[in-house]
Amino acid sequence: MVAIESYDDFVNVHGLLLTAAGLPESLYKQLFHKLSTETFDGGEFFQIEPCEDGRQRRLVLTAESMVKESNVFLIDHAWTFRLPDAPKQFIISLLQLAEVLGLVERMAALMCVDIDFEEDTEGTADDLNDNTKKMSAEEILASEICKAKELGQDELKWLELEELNMDDDKLLALDLPHKCPNLIALSLLGNKITKLETILKEISKLKDLRALWLNDNPVLEKCGRRMADAILQSFPKLEILNSHFTSNYGEWALGFCGGVYGKENPGFDGGNKLQDVTSLDLSNRCIHNLNNKVGIASVRFGFWSDSIPLLVQAFSPIEVPHLSYLNIRGNPLEENSTNELLEILRRFPSLNSLEVDIPGPLGDSALEILELLPNLLLLNGVKASKIFESEKHVVDSMLQPRLPEWNPDEPLVDRILNAMWLYLMSYRLADEEKIDETSVLSLLKKEKTRAQTESATLVAEDPLEVDPEWDRLARDTLEYPVSIPYSVPTILQRYVMDELGSALRHSDEPNFRIAPFLYMRDGNLSSAVSFSILWPNRDVRRGDECTRDLLFGIGEDKQRSARLTAWFHTPKNYFIKVSMFLGLLAFSPEKIVILMNLSAVQAYEKRLQKLQSKHFTLPPMGSLQTSSLLQAGSHLCVYTDIPQVEEFLTRPEFVVTNDPKEADIIWTCMQVDEETKKAVGIRDDQYINQFPFEACLVMKHHLADTIQEAHGNPEWLRPTYDLEKNLAELIGDYHVRERDGLDNLWILKPWNMARTIDTTITSNLSAIIRLMETGPKICQKYIERPALFKLRKFDLRYIVLVRSMNPLEIFLADVFWVRLANNAYSLDKHSLYEYETHFTVMNYRGPLNHMQTSDFVREFEQEHQVKWMDIHQRIKNMIRSVFEAAIAVHPEMQSPKSRAMYGVDVMLDTSFRPKLLEVTYCPDCTRACKYDMKSLLDEGKEIKGHDFFNMVFGCLFLNETTNVTPL
Repeated sequence: MVAIESYDDFVNVHGLLLTAAGLPESLYKQLFHKLSTETFDGGEFFQIEPCEDGRQRRLVLTAESMVKESNVFLIDHAWTFRLPDAPKQFIISLLQLAEVLGLVERMAALMCVDIDFEEDTEGTADDLNDNTKKMSAEEILASEICKAKELGQDELKWLELEELNMDDDKLLALDLPHKCPNLIALSLLGNKITKLETILKEISKLKDLRALWLNDNPVLEKCGRRMADAILQSFPKLEILNSHFTSNYGEWALGFCGGVYGKENPGFDGGNKLQDVTSLDLSNRCIHNLNNKVGIASVRFGFWSDSIPLLVQAFSPIEVPHLSYLNIRGNPLEENSTNELLEILRRFPSLNSLEVDIPGPLGDSALEILELLPNLLLLNGVKASKIFESEKHVVDSMLQPRLPEWNPDEPLVDRILNAMWLYLMSYRLADEEKIDETSVLSLLKKEKTRAQTESATLVAEDPLEVDPEWDRLARDTLEYPVSIPYSVPTILQRYVMDELGSALRHSDEPNFRIAPFLYMRDGNLSSAVSFSILWPNRDVRRGDECTRDLLFGIGEDKQRSARLTAWFHTPKNYFIKVSMFLGLLAFSPEKIVILMNLSAVQAYEKRLQKLQSKHFTLPPMGSLQTSSLLQAGSHLCVYTDIPQVEEFLTRPEFVVTNDPKEADIIWTCMQVDEETKKAVGIRDDQYINQFPFEACLVMKHHLADTIQEAHGNPEWLRPTYDLEKNLAELIGDYHVRERDGLDNLWILKPWNMARTIDTTITSNLSAIIRLMETGPKICQKYIERPALFKLRKFDLRYIVLVRSMNPLEIFLADVFWVRLANNAYSLDKHSLYEYETHFTVMNYRGPLNHMQTSDFVREFEQEHQVKWMDIHQRIKNMIRSVFEAAIAVHPEMQSPKSRAMYGVDVMLDTSFRPKLLEVTYCPDCTRACKYDMKSLLDEGKEIKGHDFFNMVFGCLFLNETTNVTPL
């Protein structure tokens, strides 16, 4: 191809890319001009501003205005890399590119994880000046007393002594009860007070104290609930303790949250200060009872001119008559019934906006709340009319962004690895000539071939999706296991946009759109340079934040709400209680609104209860047993496309043929469906090494579904979620484990790939969700404490032979194959990226440490002081349970013309209990054919590798039991 010299050349070469990007055609010429002249003019129109206390950045328009689709901007990629073994390759790239001056520092600054590094490198002189200016507790107390007198106050009523490294002795030395006996509010936040006795002895003398803050003092961790109980007994008037309302809360605490009382106005100078309060934020105050403290209020009735003192509740329309906005989120309110709370709120005539947890103390239904509180115009920031219109039951708003977290001593590289999932983007390069993975002709070919083309397509910004037709096939049929090709094969590119692009935050109603773009200046892929292109899809004005949709093109049918958890702190109780979101709206990066349909709500906890309540019953089995296929004086013709079968099937009873039409037995690694049978001419009387619907075993998501449907939650299956449909439940499980302080390490595996391809181990929830972008996966609880062999992780490959599913005739080979990791096992976070530490399949990478079954058993028994045959029996029971589940859930698997061999992979935990890893169709038998092995059951008997397929075919087709054990 020739170099791009004109606009027409540009469009001819990049036509597919432009269409895929979604760029309006009116902007093509402008884009060509900026690409050809390398014009990066975003700085003339935008400004990057820090937000979230410097832990995030946002992009703001500085131009006067920008009309929809009026301009396009080039965004550079600060870093681009391929990720075949995510995120291991990322680390390798990071370490390699760290040699490039300033790259790691740039990534850290871009991701806002270098804050304390910057502080440490600033001039020490300024730090010293700040320290000399910092006042002591004694100086602050004296200064505050003087200020109070200057303001005409008789005495100090509000005192803040925060983050002064003040210990118990220094607190006692201040003599607060003598110097300011009428304190109403005292903050000792962030000091070093350790003794409860100090507080009770000294502070309890402050009889008018209404608020006491002891947050971030050691005494809180040391004394816990005992401290709170003791303080409340000593402070009968205390209404706020450590930001929480006490059981004594009343008018002062409400006034503090309503902005009436504070340092400038501590309170108690007469009059009802709540009369003018219209907005009251009581969120996260640990309020147990909204109908709390009784007080005395003066009320005027009818024609009486004098007011009459009455006993009234602190939170009541008499005390707060003009209340229009109320936020009671984050409070248990367990001492009030739902009806009682609704009755309390109904009494406020002006209340038209309410923030409350849903599900929560007012129930699970937004619609019911609005029906019972008809004066409400806004519920959780959403218009009541909008909720009624959409008929959604659960509403939430104001989600907080997920910000990077790190320890002060953590190096920049580790911080970048933790934060990268908030910033990584991806695209795939696809050859126009797609690989046909299911061609019926492939059954007749020994090697797959395809044309190679030089042209390439850049397909869609992340998240990447499976081709819809393959998605349908995988979901709607279990009849045959199929490979799931992505709509765009093979080359995944990860990248981080430059500072301008990375400052674009999320909105469900964005004013900009962004897409990756490859500029092939010489007209071919080898000359391509990657950019992102940005353009306005709405009219924007100066000062507006510029936003994008992080999940562009992803709707609730693809679990949009749950997937936003990668970037936002979505409410944890929703994912613990709720399994599916059916609608989502967002109006700005600061305000996300989730609408959920109650009819689709399923509790994570109910799911767990459902699994635990399963009781397996094996369905009635048929009585017809299989028999040998061999007739006297004849042989069986075998067609195979597996070289090992051709080489090692040497018994005279079997003859290999090159014509599948002549074969009695079809033994293939390819899918044989009805279309294939018709095209190739396979007859119904031919035997095939596949069972119908065996995908319920050999595709990982179907395997988990099958076992859970039959057995519920057996101890030998780790918690497993199909991320394509059960992401919300997975998030709920993650939060429950987080809440309970349990390990949260998970392993992600593609539905239907072997050899640990695209498999990742992580405890990062954002990473789990973002890794969905590389294709359909299951997420399974990682076996973080496996049984080890000489300090190394291992798993076991068993060969299972199935003659019949009903009645169940299955056999286990008398040898198994140990697969050993090469490195000592570790849970160090850096080791999670080391293939040879956490993975055991070394057939295709790393040195392979083959071991005799008998040697492994002997040494394992010596190392752990166990009897292997006890373990072996548990493994046999588990394997049979797997196949029993398959025929119970899918009775249609039975076929008299099917015989099959499966690989079953097993791992042991530290209690030597087996855990099922996966079931493999047509397993790799290289080691089985290569190595002679000693039988596990017949000690000393050697099973020759070159006889492996002779044994397999003898068992399946001649009804022999040599070197196999029936289950």
